[in-house]
Amino acid sequence: MLKVDGHELERRLELFREAARAAGIKLTHQRLEIFREVAGSLEHPSAESVHRALSASMPTLSHDTVYRTLWMLTDLGLVSTLGPKRESVRFDANPEPHHHFVCLRCGLARDFVSTELNELRIPDSVSDFGSIQATQVEVHGICNDCQAQQPAD
Repeated sequence: MLKVDGHELERRLELFREAARAAGIKLTHQRLEIFREVAGSLEHPSAESVHRALSASMPTLSHDTVYRTLWMLTDLGLVSTLGPKRESVRFDANPEPHHHFVCLRCGLARDFVSTELNELRIPDSVSDFGSIQATQVEVHGICNDCQAQQPAD
């Protein structure tokens, strides 16, 4: 398994401690170990792999605790998701080059076209991971409807 170097892991752990304090979130042993497992890996682990990795040393750790902690970390901006979102995989039958706007609150997904993004140069280093078959940009934000529902600050 690919691991983050010790100095970077400590930096990430300190960011977590600061964010938890600022948000008034209790820093439990389970939350710290879940974050350490994700922050220490370069492999973008799933909730299931985090649970597997920690269950030997923490046999009372539930899948639910792992999921709730990972979503809390996402809400704090300390981790982000890749691939399918919370509820389900989304399907797209549009064969034309396009990109997506996805609302972080309600999950709304909308296509948009961008010549500039279509021409985005992929770094040569990406070929170290495999051959590129296609590219697509996913922009995350808050849709107009969700913004309108949010109370004014």
